[in-house]
Amino acid sequence: MADTLLGITDLKVAYGGIQAVKGISLEVRQGELVSLIGANGAGKTTTLKAITGLQAAGSGQIEFFGRSIKGQGPWDLVRQGLVMVPEGRGTFTRMSITENLLMGAFSRKDKEIDADLEKVFGIFPRLKERRRQLAGTMSGGEQQMLAMGRGLMARPKLLLLDEPSMGLSPIMVDKIFEVIDTIHRQGTTVLLVEQNASRALQLATRGYVMDSGEITMRGEASALLSDPKVRAAYLGE
Repeated sequence: MADTLLGITDLKVAYGGIQAVKGISLEVRQGELVSLIGANGAGKTTTLKAITGLQAAGSGQIEFFGRSIKGQGPWDLVRQGLVMVPEGRGTFTRMSITENLLMGAFSRKDKEIDADLEKVFGIFPRLKERRRQLAGTMSGGEQQMLAMGRGLMARPKLLLLDEPSMGLSPIMVDKIFEVIDTIHRQGTTVLLVEQNASRALQLATRGYVMDSGEITMRGEASALLSDPKVRAAYLGE
């Protein structure tokens, strides 16, 4: 489709002799929020790592704006607008909040970095309040906000979020999903990987269910959310 940002066809990824991703196909279109859900160990993070060049892909195709990006390094992909916020946040703990955010703009040469920094502070007021604080002294939820803000500083055309709610308190989980919704509504296309299937599908346009390295279900997010198989397997019903 002409509006497809990310297209994956028959992708396989192996760790040694273990086939972690077994020939999956999916797409993310311009303006969507797509959720990829599944249990721990299903292959979701491996899929994101293959997309972003952090893990070597085996057979299959990965296309961004209709062009193959398979084999490209993550630094090249960031410059093209493909940006991932990793599981575990990956903040620079001995750098300040502002310095961490500016690291997200390391590949940019334009004159709008300061303006984008203020936009990020508008989305995350808590970061602005503590802009000089060292990242390593922040709570897990605050570091997740920082990691997301850093990703936005790269001006992503597609933002990949890997388990953003993992390990957070219920109140902070609510805040993180609220921010994801805001980011999407402001025009950023998002691929969201989440174990919290209910919250992820409530936000999404479309969804994919991954199990043991394979896509087992796909469709409109609202349809998946009401599907008895999904509710039984991932919503505890």
